[in-house]
Amino acid sequence: MNSSWSDAWRLLRIPFSLFLMPIYWFALSAAAPEISFWKALAVFLILHLLVYPASNGYNSYYDRDEGSIGGLKHPPKVTQSLYWLVLLFDGLAVLFSLFLSVTFAAMVLLYLLVSKAYSYKGIRLKKYPLISTAVVVVFQGAFTYLMVQVGIGYAEQDLLHTNNLLLALVSSLFLCGSYPLTQVYQHEEDARRGDQTLSLLLGLWGTFYFAAASLLTATAVLFYTYWRRAELLHGVLFLVGTGPVVWVFGQWLWKVRRNAREANFENTMRMNKVSSLSMSFAFGLILLWQLYTNH
Repeated sequence: MNSSWSDAWRLLRIPFSLFLMPIYWFALSAAAPEISFWKALAVFLILHLLVYPASNGYNSYYDRDEGSIGGLKHPPKVTQSLYWLVLLFDGLAVLFSLFLSVTFAAMVLLYLLVSKAYSYKGIRLKKYPLISTAVVVVFQGAFTYLMVQVGIGYAEQDLLHTNNLLLALVSSLFLCGSYPLTQVYQHEEDARRGDQTLSLLLGLWGTFYFAAASLLTATAVLFYTYWRRAELLHGVLFLVGTGPVVWVFGQWLWKVRRNAREANFENTMRMNKVSSLSMSFAFGLILLWQLYTNH
């Protein structure tokens, strides 16, 4: 494969897209047992192999990072091949989404357009800390949660039920906590590009405190909603599954307190991996329990 195309593939960061899996499993766990396996599989593939990589690639195309980025410690040089690859993935994502439903395809298209506005130099929402945070938190959180459920054909009355909308809110609150942590090691490069990210605005310790507060709030709303749905056992399963997140976050906080340089790429990626896998495991566990008890 031509090196420019090989580099373009790497910049799509498909493995990194899997860090966004928890929202998918969360949405399925809330919709169970009304789930079609094939529709759920199709939604997973469209989002994680096409939509998210296209967003990653477009962001890299305009950022042209020289330092570490999510999933790549040493990103390759950006070439025009990346731009065309992103457009191909965009087109395929919308095309395949149409086989599920027009509404799902429209939501996928809107997600892709918003992700472009986030990075495109003529708009670049990314340089505005509050707006960029709101965009990521809403679209990668609640919007994606609902988009998954639309894709699997979840009934409209259930989709718009107060309890389900509360869980969508929880998705955004979790993103609100994790998003600034992904920026904590990029302060220097973001400042050089003129991107005033939320983490840069909050500062090192402000980022950690903000993340902790958001994650605690998300957990509280999650338990409240599970209580409303008479599903407190799901809350217990969530705590069991996400125990490692609390441990790793606490360890990282302790390291940073002793040495600010510990707020680096390696520790951020470790936090991302543990958080993603643990939350995916927790919501996957809840999903399996739902399917088992409603069989």
